[in-house]
Amino acid sequence: MEKEKEKIKEEGRTNPIRIGISIGDVNGIGPEVVIKSLADNRLLLDCTPIIYASSKTISFHKKALNEPEFNYQTCKTANEAVNRKINIINVWNEEVQFDLGKGTEASGKYAFLSLERATEDLAAGKIDVLVTAPISKEAIGKAGFKFPGHTEYLAHLAGKDEALMVMISGSLRVALVTTHLPLKNVSGSLSREKIVSKIRELDNSLKKDFGIQRPRIAVLGLNPHAGENGKMGTEEAEIITPAINMAKNEDLLAFGPFPADGFFGSMIRSQYDAVLAMYHDQGIAAFKALAFEDGVNYTAGLPIVRTSPDHGTAFDIAGKNEANPQSMRSAVYLAMDIFKTRKFLKEAGANPLQVQESHQRKKSDKQHEIE
Repeated sequence: MEKEKEKIKEEGRTNPIRIGISIGDVNGIGPEVVIKSLADNRLLLDCTPIIYASSKTISFHKKALNEPEFNYQTCKTANEAVNRKINIINVWNEEVQFDLGKGTEASGKYAFLSLERATEDLAAGKIDVLVTAPISKEAIGKAGFKFPGHTEYLAHLAGKDEALMVMISGSLRVALVTTHLPLKNVSGSLSREKIVSKIRELDNSLKKDFGIQRPRIAVLGLNPHAGENGKMGTEEAEIITPAINMAKNEDLLAFGPFPADGFFGSMIRSQYDAVLAMYHDQGIAAFKALAFEDGVNYTAGLPIVRTSPDHGTAFDIAGKNEANPQSMRSAVYLAMDIFKTRKFLKEAGANPLQVQESHQRKKSDKQHEIE
């Protein structure tokens, strides 16, 4: 194991991880947090950032932020990117009419163009991981984007009906059964099979992406007080508890259902490697209250690695040089960590030790003697 770790470290020194970054909505804080997070040159020791936007767009935001430490070069394709330098691919060349603080059809168009080009390069293996800056769902929708968000878009490209949204900050990991869905539709969309499927995906991600051998997963209830034995709803008894039992029958360590308010308000969550919430705000509102500054949104259950900051476009502070880049910086580092963990586990398990024939024969002979 130690040899594999050293090998991967050495490869990282000679071949830094190529991180593709989609710029998000150009009228929001996406360009600002990208520039601020990459301005610290220490990050370039481990990676090669490739920003999908235009040099004119980046130059506009850099000037507004007065970030002299942020230096970049342009390249036509990801293959031409220079290692340990900030690279910008000109996805468009025209002058952009910025309207900071407002999601427009034009800003949605550029966000979509950036995301499309980045995902094409990711699929082609030209970049190793993808980090996405925030989009305005309304603005990008006007530009022809047909999905509720990044998660659904990437799942579609991977040929999956759904991916798993996981919010991460250190050891706090919160996953969702349903994502961008109106609250009135949540209960009707839940089923035993769907919940078990999400538990499986979360278990697999914790193993493959975080190296946790036997993950413990806490499953939340849907209703207040997890239904209070049927007094406040029957989904726990009819759907969620049976799903947990089905998962246990598959040797998955799933527990619950837990009341959401008490769970996040106590330290019982420290006993689990991840939490599975039933709907968006049940999990994410609590997560952001605990870890808003450095939280990361991770799309699990896909063959590719994609992360993003846990905040949105923040139009109210766009152009004011007030955005905190820590969540974006955490998204970059988490993408690298998951990429390295996947690579390490793949190489470590490539040539498993085979049980020698003589050992097998002795074991068989001993069994015959017992019989």
